[in-house]
Formats: sequence, structure tokens, C-alpha cells
Amino acid sequence: MLLEILKRVELKCIDIYQKTISLDHGFLGMIFPNYRGCKYIPTCSEYGYGVVERFGIFKGNYLMLRRILKCTPWSVADSYDPIPEK
Repeated sequence: MLLEILKRVELKCIDIYQKTISLDHGFLGMIFPNYRGCKYIPTCSEYGYGVVERFGIFKGNYLMLRRILKCTPWSVADSYDPIPEK
């Protein structure tokens, strides 16, 4: 019960981020249309939402953190990194 509430809160926070300050999804993308924020497909926030929704907050946050830490200047742009099945 508590974990489900925390999961919903986290998903709502990601949703609010995407709709507001995300350069890929939010209004800042309209202000800076030539700047793409995330080099991965799906974007890091879409990936984070998906893994938390699929795996819950513990494994989901672990996978999301691992994905964010992979984002370096040396990583390949437009890399396809799908949400894992299991």
C-alpha cells in the first residue's frame, strides 16, 4: 500500500517535470526549439517513468539512476535504449 502510494507520487513528479521544465516535452522546449535535451530514445524521463511503472520504486529507481549515469559527453547520440522486459 505505502509502496504503491510512493510509486504514484514518483510517477506524478516525473509527469510534472515532463510537462514543465523538460526540454524534450515541456514548455522550455518551445522556448529553445533547437536544443534537444536527451540523447537517448526513449528520453530519460520516459524511460524513468516506464521502469518505475513496470518494476516499482526500488528496481525502477535503480534502472533510472543507471540510465542517467550513462549519459556522458562520450555516449552516442540518438542511442536506442528501450525499457527492459524483465
